[in-house]
Amino acid sequence: MPGEFELIQRFLSHFPRARVPVGPGDDCAVLAPSREATCVTTDATVEDVHFTRATFSAADIGHKALAVNLSDLAAMGATPRWFVCALALPRDYPPRELSALARGMATLARAHRIALVGGNFTSAREVSVTLTVTGSLARAPLLRSGARPGDALYVSGTLGDARLGFQQLQRGVTRGSAVRRQRRPEPRVALGRIASRFASAGMDVSDGLAQDLGHLCEASRVGVRMELERLPLSPAVRAALGPEGALAGGEDYELLLAVPPSRERAFERACARAGERVTRIGELTRERGWVVLNAAGRCVPPAPGFDHFRGRASR
Repeated sequence: MPGEFELIQRFLSHFPRARVPVGPGDDCAVLAPSREATCVTTDATVEDVHFTRATFSAADIGHKALAVNLSDLAAMGATPRWFVCALALPRDYPPRELSALARGMATLARAHRIALVGGNFTSAREVSVTLTVTGSLARAPLLRSGARPGDALYVSGTLGDARLGFQQLQRGVTRGSAVRRQRRPEPRVALGRIASRFASAGMDVSDGLAQDLGHLCEASRVGVRMELERLPLSPAVRAALGPEGALAGGEDYELLLAVPPSRERAFERACARAGERVTRIGELTRERGWVVLNAAGRCVPPAPGFDHFRGRASR
C-alpha cells in the first residue's frame, strides 16, 4: 500500500493546478479576496450510508461527493469557486480506485470550473469523502425564508428517479437512467443563477420533496396548495412509484423555488431560453397547513421524506 504522501500526489494529479495564491501542499490554502459575498457549505458522502462499493464505481463516488455540495451552491444562486477534500480510506484501498475516484470528481469540477485548493487524507474502516465548497454571489442569496403567500412553487427536472434507482440497485439492476440519477446526480448550478434573478426563496431537493418543502414552508411561515398530478415524473417513475412515491423520494438534487406572481412569466421565459426544465406544481398560502390534491381532487396526507437518523424507510 502506498504511503500517505504518495496517495495525495496520485489524487492531486487528476486536478489542474488551482489559480490561487497558495494551493495544495501547505497547511492552509490562501484564496484571493473577492468583492462578492461568499457561500460556504460542507457535506459528507459515506460508505453504506450514501453508497456501497458493490453498487457504485469509485468514479461514481467522486462525482456524487462533489455533486451534492454543488447542489447546495445552486440552491443559493451561487457560482462555484473552490473546494477542499477530506478523504478517509481503508488501508487496503487500491490505488487504481483512488485514481478513479479522483477522475470522477475532477471531471465534474472542470464542468463547473471549481478548483481543488487543499484537503486531508486519513485511514478509516470505510470510504468517506467530506468536501467543503465555496461559491460567490453576484446577487442576494436565495434563502428558505424568503417565500411569501401567493408565490408560485416550481421544481426543476423530474422527481423520484433517484429513489427508483436506489430500489433498482438493491434488486441488482445496474443500468438505466434511474440508476444513473442515483449514482451521478447533476447539480442545477446554471438554473440556480437564473433563479437568483427571479425567485424569492429556494433550496435543493435532497431528502425528498415532501420533507424539503416542509423546511421551506416552516422557514417562510407559509402553507402550500399542491396538485400531485403536476409533479414532473419520468414514465418509469410514474409507473413504478406514482406521484406519492416520488414525493417521498430522496437524493433528486433538483431545485425547489418560490417565485412571486409578477415574475412567473419572465422566469419561465428565462428558463426556456437556457434549456432549463421547470414545472409549476402549486402555490404558497397564508394558511400554515398543507393541501395536497390527488388526481381526483381529494386531499391526501403528504408523504414523509428521508431522515438520516430515522433510517431509509422513506426510500
